[in-house]
Amino acid sequence: MDNKQMMERAEILVGAVDDLPTIPIVATKVLQLLDNPDVSVEEIADLMLTDQVMTARVMKLLNSPVYKPTQEITSLKRALVYLGLRHVRELALTTSVINAFDGTSGALELNAFWEHSFGVGMVSKIIATKIGYQDLEKAYISGIIHDLGEVFLSNFLREPFMEVLDYIKTRPVKLVDAEAELLGTTHCEIGLCMARKWNFPDSYCDVIANHHNPGEATVDPILCAIVNLSDLFCTVRELNYGGREWISFDLSDEEAWKILKKEAPSFANMDVERFCYELDDAIPDVKELVSSIFTPL
Repeated sequence: MDNKQMMERAEILVGAVDDLPTIPIVATKVLQLLDNPDVSVEEIADLMLTDQVMTARVMKLLNSPVYKPTQEITSLKRALVYLGLRHVRELALTTSVINAFDGTSGALELNAFWEHSFGVGMVSKIIATKIGYQDLEKAYISGIIHDLGEVFLSNFLREPFMEVLDYIKTRPVKLVDAEAELLGTTHCEIGLCMARKWNFPDSYCDVIANHHNPGEATVDPILCAIVNLSDLFCTVRELNYGGREWISFDLSDEEAWKILKKEAPSFANMDVERFCYELDDAIPDVKELVSSIFTPL
């Protein structure tokens, strides 16, 4: 089945769901306000405070290992000053995606899913730093949302998706390939449909659609390559959500590696073993972060 057919299949599946979660109105207004170069911290804070769930999640994220404040931040206005308005867009988007699926029960264990997602986000930020990619927060958020389509499949195609998960437990087949074979589409096309419905920026849509094939990315192949490698690293370093224990990879064979080497030739000299140790050190932080985010608000 070709990409066009899989995209058409995804559009049908997403279009058939009447109660598809939406990005909260407050989050949408925050994103719109941030387009105004003259907006103040006070305006953003006042708006965000009208959504208690968003505010609570933002505060948890800011006091997490990801941002590492020197002391606990308890005021939202102080939090936004610490973070900087440039990054509030990313935080609002992250919390909104989490909130959209909070409390749902599907085929995936949500904590394991978010551990993988936040793991990919954190590793993407590390790789972005190493190659000199300018927008670290974009790399971070792209890592978090890259598998957005999996949550849709888990919740709205629960039984067929369970069959996919069972299928890969006994076969050395990648999840994305099993989805294509058994569902006629994959989480990449499904995620792209959702991202478009939620009016995500083009660069995020590009990552969601092409994080398994960064060479096909049209908006930001480097960002897609960063997320692709981060996904692979997390998959083989305990941050996965089942059925992937058999996967291994050789960096030199990966398309993403070739893309990043071209962007930053010094990256080819990276000590991979040392990098994996860095990732091992980050795993407890990721698990602590996810546990914190998903404790009752």
